[in-house]
Amino acid sequence: MVKNHELIKFGLRVRELRLLKGLSQEDLADLADLHRTYIGGIERGERNVAFLNIVRLAKALEIPLSDLMKGVD
Repeated sequence: MVKNHELIKFGLRVRELRLLKGLSQEDLADLADLHRTYIGGIERGERNVAFLNIVRLAKALEIPLSDLMKGVD
């Protein structure tokens, strides 16, 4: 699978924030109402995440959407 650099950056950002909050992938998945394997795919840069799921992730991490996107551009 060819990975897009922006997807990799986004995945690394999600992982960074998740770990800062002390959450497992399963914890984040539960908070965001997403599947754990989906979170893993995001963090590996394998998923092109839909906007509504990005919003869910920001809410689950209790951060502004803009903070979630820092460093991705």
